[in-house]
Amino acid sequence: MAGIEQRSIGIVMNGVTGRMGYRQHLLRSILALREQGGLRLADGAVLLPEPILVGRSEAKLASIAKDHGIDRWTTDLDEALALPDTEIYFDAQVTSARADAIKKAIAAGKHIYTEKPTAEHTEGALELARLARDAGVKAGVVQDKLFLPGLRKLKRLVDGGFFGQILSVRGEFGYWVFEGDWQEAQRPSWNYRAEDGGGIIVDMFCHWRYVLEEIFAGVRTVQCQGATHIPQRVDEAGRAYAATADDAAYGIFELEGGVIAQVNSSWTTRVFRDELVEFQVDGTEGSAVAGLRRCRVQHRSMTPKPVWNPDLPAGEDFRAQWQEVPDNEQFDNGFKVQWELFLKHVVSGEEFPWDFLAGARGVQLAELGLQAWREGRRLDVPDLKL
Repeated sequence: MAGIEQRSIGIVMNGVTGRMGYRQHLLRSILALREQGGLRLADGAVLLPEPILVGRSEAKLASIAKDHGIDRWTTDLDEALALPDTEIYFDAQVTSARADAIKKAIAAGKHIYTEKPTAEHTEGALELARLARDAGVKAGVVQDKLFLPGLRKLKRLVDGGFFGQILSVRGEFGYWVFEGDWQEAQRPSWNYRAEDGGGIIVDMFCHWRYVLEEIFAGVRTVQCQGATHIPQRVDEAGRAYAATADDAAYGIFELEGGVIAQVNSSWTTRVFRDELVEFQVDGTEGSAVAGLRRCRVQHRSMTPKPVWNPDLPAGEDFRAQWQEVPDNEQFDNGFKVQWELFLKHVVSGEEFPWDFLAGARGVQLAELGLQAWREGRRLDVPDLKL
């Protein structure tokens, strides 16, 4: 790239030995950016991210670094944060370790980009937002599902007025996570221990908050029924342990304008859907079903007139009555797209709305969901302010 200015930016990446930290953030985002030659900025310069890997396992870090030609890694977070050429701290650790590490990074003057939830409790998440604001560092929280092709198509339909008045949203998320005895579990065992920050409400309600609010409307109330359907699982070392966290949650949310959203989240369901997450949106003028990549619609003018008759077999192919929404654009990996936006935010000051206050709203909804389940009642969702 002769004649093009190239800038480097050091990123301390903590938690890259985990599934999400490695696959989505290191491999498919930061290393993918490096492989494409860097990120082109508005002034024509190219930004090249330089990862410094941090984790608890020397062996895993060394292996990842060797596989991908990464020179710098350490098990000492303080050492990484002290490096003068690092500007960003990224966190993909277990939830229980996240807040303390972020506080260290803020104190070191680093800009922060982190997975969610940002903290275990709402007040802790707000504290991080205040600390980042007072330190003058930029902060961002991963909101990856907003960048899924299916949900971007759905947002396009909402913005275009396709639905008329939106009446309801129904979401189905989940799959069967093996117990770890006769087949290895697909998720780490800490996900099923409440004392380690596990639980599907803590994990997924953070997502549902930004999905509902960014695509439809603000969340005003929450009702939730949680469950620990499988009380005992087997960990990575083959030891049986008590599952103390919820592995399924059935939530009802009232949105501004009277829209009712019902979202089921489960690690104890077998998939009979086209994708692992799907949202059906029904409105006065039409309906849509959106997943990770696909989005299909049925307009009012094309809606059949089903008649309930349980004495006869169904004679209609209901799925064939829906139309596919075209891509109309190239969709890159959602995690990578948001990394690009955050890097531009840090380097060039471009807008990045998903800050620590947005992260705190996700934590708040998860905390209220747990409370609603515990108390068996509907709860209001108050506005959060710093």
